[in-house]
Formats: sequence, structure tokens, C-alpha cells
Amino acid sequence: MKSEGWIDVQIRTVVDPAELLGLLADPVIQGGWEDQGLVHLYWPKPQWSLEARARLCRVLQEFDPNVSGEEDIRVEELPDQDWNRQWAESVRPIRIGRRIVIRPSWESVALEAQDIEIVLDPKQAFGTGHHATTRMLLEWLEDLIRGGESVLDVGTGSGILAMVALRLGARSALGVECDPVAVDCARDYARENGFGSALEVRCGRLQDVDRQGTLRPDVVLANLDRQTLVQLSDALARYVGHGARLLLSGILLEQEEEMIEMFSKVGALVVQRREQEGWVAVDLLMAESCEGCVDV
Repeated sequence: MKSEGWIDVQIRTVVDPAELLGLLADPVIQGGWEDQGLVHLYWPKPQWSLEARARLCRVLQEFDPNVSGEEDIRVEELPDQDWNRQWAESVRPIRIGRRIVIRPSWESVALEAQDIEIVLDPKQAFGTGHHATTRMLLEWLEDLIRGGESVLDVGTGSGILAMVALRLGARSALGVECDPVAVDCARDYARENGFGSALEVRCGRLQDVDRQGTLRPDVVLANLDRQTLVQLSDALARYVGHGARLLLSGILLEQEEEMIEMFSKVGALVVQRREQEGWVAVDLLMAESCEGCVDV
């Protein structure tokens, strides 16, 4: 497909490009990537308007209040070239932790004997492994998954966390996602990576998916924004109360104290924390199981 009629919307923001695609949930936008602090989105020229720009600003400012529409969003008409090829060339395989390899289908990687591999072509769903919030949880999963665990991935996006947990030896994984576009992407990825019935992706809110509160996961993953973590804090804490390990990410450094205090009120304490690029992830257990928890 030629670039005629397409523009490159360039945004200076900390929001992950795949997450931004999922938040916008607009099928006309074709791909996104990050380069030197700029997020690039390919937008059809006829669909780009003042209204589209205003909507983009509203979505961005909800998660990154530092974004200014005038200063931080720039639009360039693409030259006459194969923009789809240009986007594909910008997406490279990545290695995370000691064993995890994530690659697009058009790239091959020489794997070591201990490596696990996920093939993932970026679509309109959050979670390609490139963003710090995803990387931190993936690195923890390498140490946490020993084999046979059941995993609940809340706000699963692309399903990358659940898929890696299964590759590492988890018995089963349930991804919960309220965005139907992301659900379709995650199901496609699960099928393309051969997970079969081991990975189930359900569309809906957590409180609807587990209406009776009967799920008993061993590990709960929640890479979510602050507002959603606050809304789900009681439900997430209940899983911890039943013995689950809770890994949270998507927390900005300035939000960390608030999040830790909120979960400590229900008895969940921090086992460990990580920080990358201004983002924080925390690993929580119930206080009675938390020998050696860190004081933060």
C-alpha cells in the first residue's frame, strides 16, 4: 500500500504506542511505533481533522497530563513510499530478561536452547514488550513461574503477559479485557502461537467475568493505569487474600506511594518493586505471607 493519502502523526508522550492505539480504538489508524521519544501513528489523511486531533488530545491527557496539543503533536504528510514496509522495518525482535524473545513474524531470531519465543505482529492492542511497564512484569515472570500455575491477566491487551507465563510453564491463563478490538487481537495471537485451550480471553470487566468471586488464580497480573487500578483494588485484593501473588504495573513514579498505601490497607504488602523510565511495578502478597517484604 502506498503512502498517498496518509499522514504521520508524531506525539511526544510517555504513553506506549500500542497502548495508545488500544485507547483510541480507531480501525482507520494503521500502526504505531516509538522512535527517539516520539510516538508515530499512521492516519489516513481524509480522516484526520480538528475533531480527530481534539479526541487524540483528550485521550492523551487522561494518561499523560503533560501533553500539549500545540507543542507535542506534529503532523507530517508522508512522502510517496511504501509506509507499511517502513512501519514493519521499525519493529524489531527484542530480548527481555534471560530467556524471553518477542519478534514480529517477518523477522527471524537465532534462539538459544533455553529461550522461549512469542511471535507478535503489533496491532491495535497494548502490549508488545517494548514498553517499560510490560518489560518489568515479563522479567518478574521469569523468576516467579515455576510450573503448573494458573494465571489471571487483568487488562490483557495483546495477551503478551499471559502467553509468556504459559511458555514459562504456567498451566493455564485467563485474560480479561473490556476492549473488543484488543480481545480479537489477543485471540489471534493466542491461536497464531499455538496456545489452544490453555489461554482463554474473555471480553468484559473483571467484576462481570468473575461475578461470583470464584476464581482462584495463583498469579494475578495487572498492567493498568492508575484510575483502573483504583477501581479494581478491592477485587484484586481479594485474590491476594486467597493466596495469589499480585504483580501491578502501569504506575507512574509519583503515583507509587498512593498505590502502595491503598493496597496496604487491605493487608497486601510489597515483596519487591522495580522502576524503569519513570514507571514503577510492585509485587504484592498478603502480610502474613510476606516475610522479607520491603519497606517502601
